[in-house]
Amino acid sequence: MNLFKSKWKARLLVSVAAVLLLLVFNPSSYASPGLHKDYWVAVTDQGSEEIRVYDPEKSSWDDKNALKWSWAPSESNGFEGLTKGWGLPSDVKLREGRTGGKYMLVTDSRGLAAVVPYPSGNSRTWGVIVGGNPHAAELLPDGNVAVAASAGGWVRLYTASQGPDSSTYTQFTLPGAHGVLWDPEREVLWAVGDYYLVELKVKGTPEAPILEEIHRKRLPTNWGHDLFAVYGDTDKLWVTSNTKVYQYSKSEDVWLENYEGASDINHHWVKSISNQPSGQVVMTNQKAGTKYTWTTDQVDFFQPNDLRTVTGGAFYKARVWNSDYQ
Repeated sequence: MNLFKSKWKARLLVSVAAVLLLLVFNPSSYASPGLHKDYWVAVTDQGSEEIRVYDPEKSSWDDKNALKWSWAPSESNGFEGLTKGWGLPSDVKLREGRTGGKYMLVTDSRGLAAVVPYPSGNSRTWGVIVGGNPHAAELLPDGNVAVAASAGGWVRLYTASQGPDSSTYTQFTLPGAHGVLWDPEREVLWAVGDYYLVELKVKGTPEAPILEEIHRKRLPTNWGHDLFAVYGDTDKLWVTSNTKVYQYSKSEDVWLENYEGASDINHHWVKSISNQPSGQVVMTNQKAGTKYTWTTDQVDFFQPNDLRTVTGGAFYKARVWNSDYQ
């Protein structure tokens, strides 16, 4: 009996140690100790001109311990000749690569789109100045990168799988393109523009991809803006316009405004929206008095309601720091 207890305790200690090692050496893959044990939150801060990752458990994001990670392109981390395309970061996502490891995707309104290894941030996996005021990027399973540019009015699929400087692309015209999102269940690329949500099939090869429209849905209100997964529900997408926040049901092909928390969430000028595994919603909404008319110094939380503010912050988007596509 004592021998059995001893073996059981030993196995328990080994299991606990394994979990602790995973948390220490892979911090982005676990639910950080935030509100409801959820993930950290990344922001595109146009005040500091950096990507910043914060811990929502900290009640004050002015506390230096709340800032967990930050990044900006430089000559020393592989962006020599490309920093002219940086200064107004417009999108950030965390994704897993085709051969393992995690990668950050970023765009900047001055023209840069890039893929950077996370958490090292010390090199350029891919990056080019694409122009057109890029507002979002997405990593595809084959290593290529989709970019949506609002002024350009296009969604491009760049052959990033072919090398860090690859500037070859295929293009799909979408006026006011603001968001792109890969759907691993349907194996399609979603994109949102001024008037439509479109579903695109990726054909061809990684070296010569083709984008083919397979479905188009008119937005209920004009000027589509953000597009993101509703984590925990593979049938739903978050879609914002300048005046509303919707969920879109893929299976029913309908727009929804009766989702949980809609009375607080559904309003105008929402620049980004995502949700934690717990269901808590993370949002940015432009705020008067910050650096630009389209920025804010706070991130809003709903269900439960809360907020975090950074003195001098000029956030455009905030993202749940989760590498899952949906």
